[in-house]
Amino acid sequence: MRPLPTLTATRIGRPGCADRCARLCTDSGLAQVLGADKALLHWRALRRLGDPGLAEHAVQETLLRAWRACGTYNPDRGSVRTWLLTIERNVLTDIARVRAARPGDSAWDELGDVAEGHYARPDFADTLADGLLVAELLSRLPAPQRDAVVQVILNDRAYQDVAADMGVPVGTVKTRVHYALRSLRRLPLSA
Repeated sequence: MRPLPTLTATRIGRPGCADRCARLCTDSGLAQVLGADKALLHWRALRRLGDPGLAEHAVQETLLRAWRACGTYNPDRGSVRTWLLTIERNVLTDIARVRAARPGDSAWDELGDVAEGHYARPDFADTLADGLLVAELLSRLPAPQRDAVVQVILNDRAYQDVAADMGVPVGTVKTRVHYALRSLRRLPLSA
């Protein structure tokens, strides 16, 4: 894993960053994203990869790619969160391809662990507990917000597709997801 580059607090942006960049090139911008979105990024990566170490690597790689491409962010195409989720989807696809291409590529002493982990799924009890926790948290949301979160976040669907299915404007779906995630962040983790 590569560590994230350290940034100085006085830095306005990376060379080449535009006025409308994602502001991940500043300490405050990066801290804001980490505070708001790191848990979501990690949860999605863990859900897809089934390995906490790989999930952490995926989040780190996502943030690194976002930091490098900070100047290419276009706020007219969506929020920083949507942009990060798109980058993460690409990172997760890359990791899955590497795992499929080199399923046993490791040292001899790790071969047994890799072979067992490659075909094993996450522990059933952990998966069930996580699912129950997510269901409990989602049950506390109003139905329109819950439906939007399930479709956009859990089912990984585009805002436009969800809006078309629900018969509402795209902005309405984005607003519902935003307020739902904000409400969920305020709930205790042991809910």
